[in-house]
Amino acid sequence: MGEVGGLLREWRTRRRLSQLALAHEAEISPRHLSFLETGRSAPSREMVLRLAEHLDVPLRDRDQLLLAAGYAPVYPRRALDSPELSRVRAAVRLVLRAHEPWPAVAVDRRWRLVDGNAAVPVLTAGAAPHLLRPPVNALRLTLHPDGLAPRVLNLGQWRAHLLARLRRQAQLTADPDLTALLDELRGYPGGTDPEPVEPGPGDVVVPLRLRHGDGELTLLSTVSTFGTPLDVTVEELSIETFLPGDDATAAALRAATPGGAPLRRPDPGSASGHRP
Repeated sequence: MGEVGGLLREWRTRRRLSQLALAHEAEISPRHLSFLETGRSAPSREMVLRLAEHLDVPLRDRDQLLLAAGYAPVYPRRALDSPELSRVRAAVRLVLRAHEPWPAVAVDRRWRLVDGNAAVPVLTAGAAPHLLRPPVNALRLTLHPDGLAPRVLNLGQWRAHLLARLRRQAQLTADPDLTALLDELRGYPGGTDPEPVEPGPGDVVVPLRLRHGDGELTLLSTVSTFGTPLDVTVEELSIETFLPGDDATAAALRAATPGGAPLRRPDPGSASGHRP
């Protein structure tokens, strides 16, 4: 039982909570929490789930806590192409299509492309074929010198934003694959983590400024997730939409999208279709 105690302590430390603060939030005594973390007391199944909830532990890792405490996992990990997730797939497609002609993609927890709408080729034009072969990693595609990077007019600013976002995600989840991806992206031309760019007068968000033909697209990114997931795969899905930041960008996207084809999705059984 000491294994689960050590894991709970790691998650508490990662969330920068003291034993007193976590005990107060979970409505247990600090002494009891101390006994759980040191292995002097064995947590019940309900206690493991209660502490995981207050520590905001991802569903995938809540199952690991349960296993470490000697209990069976409770959160399913269905493949995205399974019959049980057909409504989820339909909902994702509905959201992606609803955003056309604005580009939108669905990615999994490791930034692998799950789906994309008909406007995505506007973003990926000119990228090397090897970066577009499934499984496509959205961050690698964006920052790779053979990907979108040569077209990103504010590459330093956008790269700083993406690396900071990935770094926070790796720290929050302790996922070694995300850490490896972060190390890879840091090794691309441009050095290690760039300095954060100071916002200018009137700036409210970091735009993606992308060369498009003889002009420029100014895109604002938004991210959507399922609000009440009970499945590991569903919790780890996110949809990123690139909205036009000005009238010229909106007109260019409307002109470019008709007849476009969505970025080719992985076949069932490939990296994003396997059982996590």
